[in-house]
Amino acid sequence: MQDSSKLRVIAMIPARYEASRFPGKLMQDLNGQTVIATTYKAAKSTGLFDQVYVVTDDDRIYDEVIKTGGKVVRSQKEHECGSDRIAEAVENMDVDIVVNVQGDEPFIDTNSLTKLLEVFQQPGSEEIDLASLKTELKDLEEINNPNNVKVITGKDQSALYFSRFPIPYPRDTSVETVYYKHVGIYAFRKSALMDFYRLPMLPLEASEKIECIRYLEYGKKIKMVETSVKSIGIDTPEDLEKARKLLANC
Repeated sequence: MQDSSKLRVIAMIPARYEASRFPGKLMQDLNGQTVIATTYKAAKSTGLFDQVYVVTDDDRIYDEVIKTGGKVVRSQKEHECGSDRIAEAVENMDVDIVVNVQGDEPFIDTNSLTKLLEVFQQPGSEEIDLASLKTELKDLEEINNPNNVKVITGKDQSALYFSRFPIPYPRDTSVETVYYKHVGIYAFRKSALMDFYRLPMLPLEASEKIECIRYLEYGKKIKMVETSVKSIGIDTPEDLEKARKLLANC
């Protein structure tokens, strides 16, 4: 078994220009620099990765990353999701763990990422195919917002299911129900990521439009790590304004 302390870990930031809900969001100004530049620099500043890359098929994003002094890989194929885009980029790279940092989630917490990577250093970690983050949701509007992907886990914190619908359904109101938002940062074993790339989409993933469901449908084990840091994913112009205010108050 490979010594987990010697695992080669990289961060990949998939970056599309034509987002369905907010086209061009990664090139929007976020208090003096673009969203994608902010995310790249935040990932780099953690010091947790051997390398950080942006992977994109868009000239505007490619040029922006180069301008900021970053590393960028150009996609050669059309892709349905970020995991596929990353898999193409890392297929011939000598890496063990690939961390998918969402380009539209620029508020990266080093402590949370450290906990995520520690999953692969624990006894029995060879059974874990990927790890991801979750954070508790308490606001009813946030719980019901389909842009917030919810996750439920078993007692060992392995993911049971992800949904845009509020899960679990609180049929028994006498039971305290806790909701968790899935924070879209993943740490994949390269082998699991390449399996994802080669396996077809199945009905649950197609229905929910949540790519990590594919791993569950094919029997992969996803370890969830709780974080108290409230991430802001920039899916709408309103989210961008929230992010600007948060940065202004830092």
